[in-house]
Amino acid sequence: MKHFNDFAPLPFEKAASCLPFKIHTIQSVRDNGIDLPNNYFMLIWITAGSGHYRLNLQKQGISINQLLLIKPGQLHDLNFGGGLQGYVISFTDSFLDADDYGRETTYGHFYQLFSMMQSTTIDAELAEDMLDITEIMMKEYSRHNLYRAEILKRYFKIFLIYLSRQFEAVSQPAKPSRNTEILQNFTGLLEKNFREYKMVSDYADQLSVTPNYLNEVVKKLTGQSAGHHIRQRVASEAKRQAVYPDSCMKQIAYDLGFCDLAHFSKFFKNATGTNFSDYRKQGTLLQPAI
Repeated sequence: MKHFNDFAPLPFEKAASCLPFKIHTIQSVRDNGIDLPNNYFMLIWITAGSGHYRLNLQKQGISINQLLLIKPGQLHDLNFGGGLQGYVISFTDSFLDADDYGRETTYGHFYQLFSMMQSTTIDAELAEDMLDITEIMMKEYSRHNLYRAEILKRYFKIFLIYLSRQFEAVSQPAKPSRNTEILQNFTGLLEKNFREYKMVSDYADQLSVTPNYLNEVVKKLTGQSAGHHIRQRVASEAKRQAVYPDSCMKQIAYDLGFCDLAHFSKFFKNATGTNFSDYRKQGTLLQPAI
């Protein structure tokens, strides 16, 4: 039986043919597992039961109507204790971006919603409406009919609009500030370019601001500089790949744009607090108990 965190990357040919959106019940994932390429986001919605999850080795409890966001590259596992029930929605950023309702309204706002948090608890009344939409998506996903992807995009957009109302209730300004927009755009660029761009100046140039200003804005809103977020995103992907038995440090370093193996080794130690070989051994702790 596959475990929840067995998200082994698919071969390119198979991954290319996959619909960039999947929805399953937690029960289905527990019984059958799920295969995802490594560029998928996951929204995990807990509708009943109790348990815990670990994200990058940090353990936290989960509760009813909690919604978790797992971003590409984050090591995670979910414990299925206490009759845990709910849904796992998996998707790529292209599923949000490549449609006729525009990047600004959905894709950008999605990054804004989760730019500074990884989970939220959905209001019970709002959860009823979101559950209706989720059941419709489940039904449409299972049918394999004509225009299935287009219909799922539109229902998923409605799901995210409902979710944005949850955030609206606890957010301060109705209109995002200039700094919030910069953070939102920086986060989106980082997700797409962290393998290639590792300097703050690379992102500052694309955002038409100075590196110092970008660092100040990101630190003011998140508590950490832009440089810190860049390093942690690269380190997160390195950690994700390190736990695969058939991976090696040289392959991972090359994939992440490091030409010098010693440079990568030093980077990994500075970013994670441990050397690469020790972390690989520690990665075996991520096997969940079911």
